[in-house]
Amino acid sequence: MSELITPELVTLDQDLGGTRETVIRHLAEKVVAAGRATTLEELFADAMARENKTATGVPGGIAIPHCRSAAVTQASLAMARLKPPVDWGAKDGPADIVFFIAAPEGADQEHLQLLAKLARSLIKKDFTASLRSAETPQAIVELVDGALGLGPLPETGQSGTAAASASDSAPAGAGSGTSGATAAGAAAGAAGAAAAGAGGAHRGAHAESAGSEGPAGQRSGGERAGEVHDGGGTATSGEAPASATGTAPGRLVAVTACPTGIAHTYMAADSLAAAAAERGIDLQVETQGSAGSTPLDPEVIRNADAVIFAVDVDVRDKGRFAGKPVVSGPVKRGIDEPGVMIDEALAAAKDPNARKVTGGGGTGGEERGSAGGESFGGQLKRALLTGVSYMIPFVAGGGLLIALGFLLGGYELSLSNDEGVANGDILLDGTSIFSLPPDGLLAYLGAVFWKIGNISLGFLVPALAGYIAYALADRPGIAPGFTAGAVALYMDAGFLGGIAGGLLAGYVAMWVGGWKVPSWLRGLMPVVIIPLIASLIASGLLLLVLGGPIAALTLALNDWLSGLTGVAAIGLGVILGLMMGADLGGPINKVAYAFAVAGLGEGAFDNQAPWQIMAAVMAAGMVPPLGMALATVLDKTQFSMALRENGKAAWVLGAAFISEGAIPFAASDPLRVIPSTMIGGAVAGGICMAAGVTSQAPHGGIFVFFAIGNFFMFVVAILAGMVASALVLVGLKRLTGSKKAEEPVVA
Repeated sequence: MSELITPELVTLDQDLGGTRETVIRHLAEKVVAAGRATTLEELFADAMARENKTATGVPGGIAIPHCRSAAVTQASLAMARLKPPVDWGAKDGPADIVFFIAAPEGADQEHLQLLAKLARSLIKKDFTASLRSAETPQAIVELVDGALGLGPLPETGQSGTAAASASDSAPAGAGSGTSGATAAGAAAGAAGAAAAGAGGAHRGAHAESAGSEGPAGQRSGGERAGEVHDGGGTATSGEAPASATGTAPGRLVAVTACPTGIAHTYMAADSLAAAAAERGIDLQVETQGSAGSTPLDPEVIRNADAVIFAVDVDVRDKGRFAGKPVVSGPVKRGIDEPGVMIDEALAAAKDPNARKVTGGGGTGGEERGSAGGESFGGQLKRALLTGVSYMIPFVAGGGLLIALGFLLGGYELSLSNDEGVANGDILLDGTSIFSLPPDGLLAYLGAVFWKIGNISLGFLVPALAGYIAYALADRPGIAPGFTAGAVALYMDAGFLGGIAGGLLAGYVAMWVGGWKVPSWLRGLMPVVIIPLIASLIASGLLLLVLGGPIAALTLALNDWLSGLTGVAAIGLGVILGLMMGADLGGPINKVAYAFAVAGLGEGAFDNQAPWQIMAAVMAAGMVPPLGMALATVLDKTQFSMALRENGKAAWVLGAAFISEGAIPFAASDPLRVIPSTMIGGAVAGGICMAAGVTSQAPHGGIFVFFAIGNFFMFVVAILAGMVASALVLVGLKRLTGSKKAEEPVVA
């Protein structure tokens, strides 16, 4: 087994710059300097990308930034004890202990399980207290190795604490079929009760010998069969103990999952299990993480009163929980507020109007009752963005293939003959690679690419509608959504019709999925009844009522966009540019981008306005990182070393149309950075629209040059926006007397 942590990877009691970025960069430098990763910038970028999804601070003054990265060659832990602490997004205050988990892209299960075990150990107060009192890096290494089972547990000198540490080598709660409720024993042991400590030690040893985690990926706060040990080490029957009121406690199941699946997934599972044990609740947790996941026993799910989803990503095979009252939230809430989530789940189990998991499988939203949950506006936004995100691959593939077709076969591929048949179709009529048309191989391959691209774009509206419905109603919404999208295409209602059809299909599917039906009919609901009724209602409404007006609105919108010239076109470009620079990948940026992508399929050589809008949006989105990179060159004294390093990476990120490359700058100085990125984006967008620049590709930046019309002016627009953004930022910093941030201390 390779060492995960060494003294060289430990930094004690230093000021590392006061921000998450500087701390993570310092720890990433440690990993690279130790020969465990190849490229600092790639590792730092991957870690910050994960951090920007959800802050990794947890209660108790702990932060666990982590990532998988192709730059990592050996699974590693780097640790810093900070003075002063740094705000890491936890509700109870800043973090003074930071563990950076760097895992290779293809990390083996053994290493991933060890990393998950460390994350679970960090919610144990005795372990973190030992980390805070350790005097040397070697002592830190020994503590971590002991927690991971790679070395002896250090002596703590406290009755009961060592016993609790012994049980910490297992998760907080045993897996199915082993001793349960270890969290209660650990807590009692940490409190110093000798009997409880002994009980905790017994449970820890028993769980370890029996395979404490049970089936990979499962945790429990109570026990379905066999013995359950309470905090005092005594045994009771296989049923969870009765509550103080004499009523039987609830039975709950939970799923935890985070984007990386290394740390928060398991910490949330253990926090929920510990809170359940304190309440005497039977809780079975399925961890959908990188260290392996075994689905909950179907019998356990059937017997559960409610389900908890503490997840930042889609739940795998959510249909298993169909009809169960549900409480959902981000994985971090499972760590910060496990008791609240359990109490909410118990209340939901008794509330007939509580949210329930829909009758379909797959992933997505839940049925919302009057108990609250996601607001209508939030639900609508999530559905639209989900539809756009799933639609983008069709647009990207189709648009780039068409662009490549034109590159090989010329623009005449899209022109039609007297019969109204496009030249691209003529070349494919009766020809093959072995029987080339008169125009030769390149023209033939161009026609092939052009045709495949057009077919791909033909799925744009159905995919948009299908996945909007999917976001609302899970898998039962997909078929009605795709059908409504196809009807919108047939009615010439465009992407507006697709949006309307997807929303209709999704909400009808949600409504039908909430019907109370006999048990013998439930199996037919997601595969027959819901798709049938939702398709009939949504598509019928489009055909009979809504399709005509939406088609007329689409035609009017296309005519308006096609007729934009001069000041009007420039004004639209300026507005889109301002939106792209406003929040750097946030909601405003996404609205502008979604508007451009959704209309891209309507573009043609006799209607290039949608392509022009796409070019303006892409150019404006490239400007923020490029402007920040240029600003660090124009006046280095205004930026810290960390930001200057970010500036180097921002050149590539900007060129690739990744607006998020400017986020480190905006996070450190939003009042001056955001105005500069908005101004730069407005300049780029306005120039693109004024020059009639077009883009048939929805992404890729400078690297999809072959899909850009008037490429020279595209570059001019980007350069102008970049210079404007950099000059405004530097000017604002000088005008307001900005001083360079203090450099982080590097050990």
